[in-house]
Amino acid sequence: MSEKFTDEYWMQQAIAQAAQAASIGEIPVGAIIVSQNQIIGSGFNAPISLNDPTAHAEIVAIRQACEQIKNYRLPEDATLYVTLEPCTMCVGALIHSRIQRVVFAATEPKAGSLQSARQLLNSGYYNHVFEFEAGCLADECSAQLSAFFKMRREQKRHLKNLEKEANKT
Repeated sequence: MSEKFTDEYWMQQAIAQAAQAASIGEIPVGAIIVSQNQIIGSGFNAPISLNDPTAHAEIVAIRQACEQIKNYRLPEDATLYVTLEPCTMCVGALIHSRIQRVVFAATEPKAGSLQSARQLLNSGYYNHVFEFEAGCLADECSAQLSAFFKMRREQKRHLKNLEKEANKT
């Protein structure tokens, strides 16, 4: 692997996708799919803006990559980089797309389905399993998520205070 093309390098690209999600008010999760040191798919969380509960960053990236390669299965060397541990739906899509490897940053204690809440690949039920690694730039991704939710809480508090003031008059 070239010095430039490290897991950290690719995760930075996923972090940039997450920033796009945050900029439109979506939870900042970003994902990219890499094959032969090229991004073949990218995406960020957009279920609210697209009115699509399946529009998680991973799903958007898988759809884009499959469209680009004109196949419903990803190349044998494909790696997904995502800023947050995938949920059950996304793990299912990754299995069906035949991803080879997943690198995620922050764990998701409540909904994470690779290492945290559920360890789906350990069930023995699936005809395809993939390698995964956790923790690549986890602190940076966790900080991005924490900052987003802090801002959302502050916005809600501000709106609540405005409502209280309006009700006083």
